[in-house]
Amino acid sequence: MRKLTIAGLGPGSYEQLTISTIEKMNKADKVLLRTSKHPVVSYLKEKGIIFTSFDKIYEKGRTFEEVYDTIARETLRIAEKYDNVVFAVPGHPFVAEKTVEQILKFCKEYDDIEIEIIPAVSFIDVIISELKIDPIYGVKILDGFTLNSVKPDKRCGNIITQIYSRMVASNIKLELMDIYGDNYIVTLISRAGIKGEQKIQQIPLYMLDRIEWIDYLTSIYIPPVSDIVQERYDIHDLLNIMAVLRGDSGCPWDKEQSHKTLEKYLIEESYEVIDAIEKNSDEKLQEELGDVLLQVVFHSQIANERCAFDFNDVCDAECKKMIRRHPHIFECKNMVTTEGVLKQWDEIKKSEKGLKSYTDTLKDVPIYMPALIRGYKVQDKAAKVGFDWDKVEDALSKVYEELDELKEVYKGDKRERAVEELGDLIFAVVNVARFLEIDPELSVHKTIEKFIKRFEYIEKSATAKSKKMEDMTLDEMDELWNEAKMYNFNKKNEK
Repeated sequence: MRKLTIAGLGPGSYEQLTISTIEKMNKADKVLLRTSKHPVVSYLKEKGIIFTSFDKIYEKGRTFEEVYDTIARETLRIAEKYDNVVFAVPGHPFVAEKTVEQILKFCKEYDDIEIEIIPAVSFIDVIISELKIDPIYGVKILDGFTLNSVKPDKRCGNIITQIYSRMVASNIKLELMDIYGDNYIVTLISRAGIKGEQKIQQIPLYMLDRIEWIDYLTSIYIPPVSDIVQERYDIHDLLNIMAVLRGDSGCPWDKEQSHKTLEKYLIEESYEVIDAIEKNSDEKLQEELGDVLLQVVFHSQIANERCAFDFNDVCDAECKKMIRRHPHIFECKNMVTTEGVLKQWDEIKKSEKGLKSYTDTLKDVPIYMPALIRGYKVQDKAAKVGFDWDKVEDALSKVYEELDELKEVYKGDKRERAVEELGDLIFAVVNVARFLEIDPELSVHKTIEKFIKRFEYIEKSATAKSKKMEDMTLDEMDELWNEAKMYNFNKKNEK
């Protein structure tokens, strides 16, 4: 059985090299260094330790992943040829050392190699010591190359490693400023624990890539955010703010609210989102989406106070639902069409909710949904089982039929019949909208906006003629209404 010893060289000072590592190197048939760019290398030379480094692989590799994979496989290949090989890496073998991770992964392919790990002081230990940080309060260690997927946690300290150059620092800076803001104070530390070479400097984030002495032994420490007033906030901050507003010393109005009293605000904010979309305003859309999110957080906080559920439960349930209803993505990975996805969604939804009949699916459409939207959805669900007209002309004929029935009763004294027939007429019009794939709710909103613009034209025209609208006849206003139609028509054509 051949032996591969993986040893740590410590963070930089030769004083932090372990006796065990030196002994293993002295007895080895072959000593390999991941890189000779480490402060203790000169000490190893003084001690007469002969080694080979993998620095040339860095020059040939296109990516760090490729370099680490190549070094790992080459190390194992060499370990097959000698009885006793030492592979030494900077710091601790299990702290920010991808090659060790890959060696342990690839070694499963080799039956005759025994692996031993020799621990060492890591650069994390030295950083904690030099900056006087107690990790009991939380320290998250992150690779600077993975910040786009693994994010820092603002509620604890964060150490960002792999700051190889100013170019790398520039990319890391952009990621961090999006979380902390441009001016958040961080600590840059290089060659931690190496006497006469260690550098520590506090800087605002925006200056991170302007520091000239950044090199492969540089890391960043980001302290936890403790102040309620910040440059950048996230969802956890919003949850905390809502808890404060609902707390004993919080806002009187916020403390008085319940699920019931907040109903109207959720509806209003949702419509304001639609308004922002229709106006094609990103600025307004961002603001209104925030208002909708606030409502979700508000309701979640109230529920949490009742010990019913909290915001995390809401997120958890929604994630699980999305995974359940997308088996073609998260399970079987089958390619399906949009129509297939919608059909599958409906089937899974019916199963989850225990909807056993087609009528159950119609009843499942919320009764408090706006009537035009609810009508559209109910008709659409009924149409999926064939209860539908063959063509839009049939749906239009139904509109005329319902209009005639309304004409028969609207002058009578049976108001309930008039209400019923008017509902039938509107429902028939919604059916036409569905055939034409037009959202009736948005369609009516557009008509209302058009009405307001034409009314505005009438009022401005009357004012220009020194007339009051209340003194004008209907014929006079109708004439201006027709002018408004032509005016708006011409403006559209000009565009």
